[in-house]
Amino acid sequence: PDFHDKSAMKNWLLAARLKTLPAAISPVILGTALAFHDGVISIIILLMTLLASILIQIGTNFTNDLFDFQKGTDREDRLGPIRTIQAGLILPNAMKKAILLTFFLAICSGLYLANIGGWPIVLIGLVSIAAGILYTGGPYPLAYHGLGEVFVLIFFGPVATLGTYYVQALEFSSEVFIAGLAPGLLSTALLAVNNLRDIPTDLKARKRTLAVRFGSRFARIEYIICIFGALCIPLLLVYLQKHHWFSLAASLALLPAIPAMRVVISGDSGAVLNETLAKTGKVLMIFSVLFSAGWLIG
Repeated sequence: PDFHDKSAMKNWLLAARLKTLPAAISPVILGTALAFHDGVISIIILLMTLLASILIQIGTNFTNDLFDFQKGTDREDRLGPIRTIQAGLILPNAMKKAILLTFFLAICSGLYLANIGGWPIVLIGLVSIAAGILYTGGPYPLAYHGLGEVFVLIFFGPVATLGTYYVQALEFSSEVFIAGLAPGLLSTALLAVNNLRDIPTDLKARKRTLAVRFGSRFARIEYIICIFGALCIPLLLVYLQKHHWFSLAASLALLPAIPAMRVVISGDSGAVLNETLAKTGKVLMIFSVLFSAGWLIG
């Protein structure tokens, strides 16, 4: 890829889908905060974990751009943000090289983490990359068979949060697993509104998301449940542990979530949901920062 040309750089940033990066960053913030509270923290490990997580997310986005184009899912009448291959901004062969390069760099940064965390980190990293490719690629693409939500909930939730915590503390924790469900649920809400918007074009492409299988009403209910489910996680942890009361500050993330939920409940569809998607990403970041800060305060 040519990164010297400004227009080319803009196209690659478009393909990277920077607005989706909160899903990669939030569980790392959460896992690191929980490890810091337990007395272990390494800034270098934090930075390398963030780098690996972001690279896997971008590699997954590149892969989606390629495979959705090849399957005919990205059409001229799509309502979401521009997809670079479909729009002719990036050639398929260039995207294939970018995918290989991005995942290679993710593996390189992961080697440092694997040297610290051992085989659990190797397993988490390789499975995460494989899942990122199989999300829209391979003989049984997860997103095309209604398994996208399962993938997002698991890998952007407990897996990423536990992996981050483990590489810092070198142990697993049930409370970290529970905490990791929150970013997983909010990332699933992101996917739900994305799939709600794309129902018309996904139907034509035979992409059988849960929104396509069960309809727009299901997708709207799924979105609301995921938002409130995430906000209940701090309550559950405080109830179980009888401390970390300040983590309940994460409930303030409900305030910026209200406009997004109002749009989803109203029955709006189409391109208007792009703004809801962006707002949900902000809710994810706000929740993770407030929860982490509150957990550290005690």
